[in-house]
Amino acid sequence: MASNSGAVAALSAAITQVKREQTRLQHSRQRGPRAEYDAAALGRRTTEWRRKPTSPVAELTPRVLAVLRAIARDLVRNNPFAESAVRNLATDMVGAGITLQVQRGGKRDKALTALANKHLGRATLDPGGKLNLAAIEHLVARTIVTSGAAIVRRRWRKAKDGLPLPFQLQVLEPDYIDTHKHGVIAGTDGFAIHGVQYSPIGVPTGYWLFSAHPGAQNLTALQSKLIPAEDIAYVYRVDFPEQPHGVTWFAPVILRMKDFGDYEEAQLIKQKLSACYTAFRIGSPDAPVDPDTDSNGNPIDPDPLLEQLEPGIIEDLPPGADVKFAEPPSVEGYADYSDISQHAISAGLGIPYETMTGDLSGVSFISGRLGRMQHRGNVEVWQWDMLIPQLCDRIGQWTLDALEMVNADVTDCTTLHTPPPFPLLDPATEVPADRDAVRAGQKTPSQVVRERGQDPDEFFDEFAEDLARLDRLGLVLDCDPRKVTQVGNAVQTSPARDSTPKGTK
Repeated sequence: MASNSGAVAALSAAITQVKREQTRLQHSRQRGPRAEYDAAALGRRTTEWRRKPTSPVAELTPRVLAVLRAIARDLVRNNPFAESAVRNLATDMVGAGITLQVQRGGKRDKALTALANKHLGRATLDPGGKLNLAAIEHLVARTIVTSGAAIVRRRWRKAKDGLPLPFQLQVLEPDYIDTHKHGVIAGTDGFAIHGVQYSPIGVPTGYWLFSAHPGAQNLTALQSKLIPAEDIAYVYRVDFPEQPHGVTWFAPVILRMKDFGDYEEAQLIKQKLSACYTAFRIGSPDAPVDPDTDSNGNPIDPDPLLEQLEPGIIEDLPPGADVKFAEPPSVEGYADYSDISQHAISAGLGIPYETMTGDLSGVSFISGRLGRMQHRGNVEVWQWDMLIPQLCDRIGQWTLDALEMVNADVTDCTTLHTPPPFPLLDPATEVPADRDAVRAGQKTPSQVVRERGQDPDEFFDEFAEDLARLDRLGLVLDCDPRKVTQVGNAVQTSPARDSTPKGTK
């Protein structure tokens, strides 16, 4: 009997094991073969990941773009760190302005450059009469960081408007694009993708723009109009192929900034409650009790109960009253959590932590310089891969078109754009390093001048004029390398030798 019961138990265990293996194999077939990469496998650790193979067009729907822009603008309006990030990113990208030079055959055309800068340097470049080219570039950079993109529209003007060149630049938010224009639209060639019109081969040919901002109040039904692409500069950071619109730079950090804001508000409420020290004075049993009626016999309402606490209150309580206070748990680690959150936010925005927060307490010269060098690389990418090709080159072409409209000869003319310089962190070492690089042939003097945000042609023309003025006045300065050495000694010049061969006249 004992052996039979043991055999039955063993058989039951074997059947249970077989069922488990069948269930495991069934689940394995449903999941498919195991992926060689753990992140691509299906399991408990990866169930929450969103892994839809959607295209950029499917991801950046009009609703998604509108929601992200609205949240980002609210952050910039009300969050000091968001405003600091936008302000400093725009300043680093544009600074005092990306300058323009008109070149003919690869060399500066002084007359055309002077006429172009006369127009671009005035506030009349803006239809509102407030922005010159540098201010427009700065506004575009701010709009790109906040809203993801910016629109600059060329507006032709008449000669009677009195402008040096007959055009103005209007900066618009990306909300002006009618993103509901999608697909094949009657009366047009090609197709539209969320407000951008394309040719049959995929070249942008126009933009469907509203006549007013769709978020303005008291507007009648808005109608959009197709504006030719040659009159529009649509500027945004391209993060992946076939991206039709720009995404706010706050997208990766929106939730983190909201959580950090909620955490700060909770800490503030806690501190306010801690400051509410209130004195309660409890009457003695022998104290006279106020009558329930006044001299006319009318009932008197008892004192209202204390419903809120304020610092410095002295509250009288009736005899025998008992007062108890809740003791909320303390929240430690405020400084550590703030530091981690702000570092993550600055990393997501691509701006140094010290620049966004203004906190330089943990920065040494070496760490600050390394961080600034890394940030400088990012800024140069944004300048040369976004602002200059999408905005500055387009403005340069519009400038050449306007010069031609005023009968200027623009044959073989192009435009050259020079970004602003980065401030020197250590001039005592960086200036000699540039000097040595020029002497060693690793850099040209023009390259060094351009890295400082200046036009080499204008710089050397002015330098030559200064040297000629010094010679004319008979002045010798120790900064003149023609006459003074680096250590301050006069340059020894050998007498000129007669190069005529002997025996000849």
